Amino acid sequence: MARPTFRSPVGRAVRPVVAGIGFFGLFGLTLWGIASVLGGEQTLTTTFIPDRLPVGNVEYWAESVDTNGPVLFAGLGTTSGERTIVLDHNGPDAQRGWLIYYAYPADRDVSCPIEQVRGTNKFTDCDGRTISIEELAPPTNGEYPIIEDRQALFIDLGERANDPTTTTTD
Repeated sequence: MARPTFRSPVGRAVRPVVAGIGFFGLFGLTLWGIASVLGGEQTLTTTFIPDRLPVGNVEYWAESVDTNGPVLFAGLGTTSGERTIVLDHNGPDAQRGWLIYYAYPADRDVSCPIEQVRGTNKFTDCDGRTISIEELAPPTNGEYPIIEDRQALFIDLGERANDPTTTTTD
């Protein structure tokens, strides 16, 4: 049986275009299907912020905090800068004594940010009061320090239950 031939110029021009569109449509659907299978049941997130913030070497940061005072990490996980975290260290052991606070007084809310008095563990709040680090708000969204392999310090930013203790993994 002979293949049909299109005699008009429009027919001869349209046939390859339609075939190309069909091919790329099927190709796109195939790729989409493969991606959905490989993606599994991963949840869609609205943020590109990781669950853990790598801080660095635990010995270095313990010495830095002991010398220069706590470290402020501004605007973690938000576009508006609302979740500013203060990392503090107490004691001679770099593996223990890590604490996390929010950068506002415990008796105020996030609308009252603090400023650190340079080189100390004292802060000035929005009302001009000088407060100590213990008077800052404790974390409520489950942020806590993590030490891995006895040398790497991370801050867990996940939305887990509040764990005020330092987690150490070997």
